Amino acid sequence: MDIYEAIKKRRSVRAYKSAEVNKTALKRILEAMRLAPSAHNSQEYKFVLVESFQKRLALSRAAGQSFVSQAPIIVAAVSTKPNHIMQCGVPAHPVDIAIALDHLTLAATAEGLGTCWIGAFSQEEVRRILEVPEEYKVVALMPLGIPDDKPEKKIRKSLGELICYDNFIN
Repeated sequence: MDIYEAIKKRRSVRAYKSAEVNKTALKRILEAMRLAPSAHNSQEYKFVLVESFQKRLALSRAAGQSFVSQAPIIVAAVSTKPNHIMQCGVPAHPVDIAIALDHLTLAATAEGLGTCWIGAFSQEEVRRILEVPEEYKVVALMPLGIPDDKPEKKIRKSLGELICYDNFIN
């Protein structure tokens, strides 16, 4: 699958089969994530792969979303330097992690797998479950597995609604 097809097919999956993720495919997906760019190429993050059913269930409860535990793997993205602010005034960690996770989502799609960005969760509870040090920040959870649902049609704004040239225009 080429990159444009993966972009078109990528979607939020909220139902997963219980089957394990192929280890070779998982390695390719993780390698795609590893190759993502980051501020100063510092890769100030760690990704916790959660396969234990008990921990997946606990994370699902911390997110208040029961489908999360259905996926055979949950990737927890953790910033190890959450106080780094880029020169533009924006924190680097959510940008860096978003780039890496987007690489993961597209690679997973190319492998026939599904993902879903989870940003609604209890920071304290997820830190406790995964034993993440207090100075770090969990940025996102991402279930990963074989989809067990039917794709819905994506609704997106037109380019004309999103793109401005030379100046910001409302």
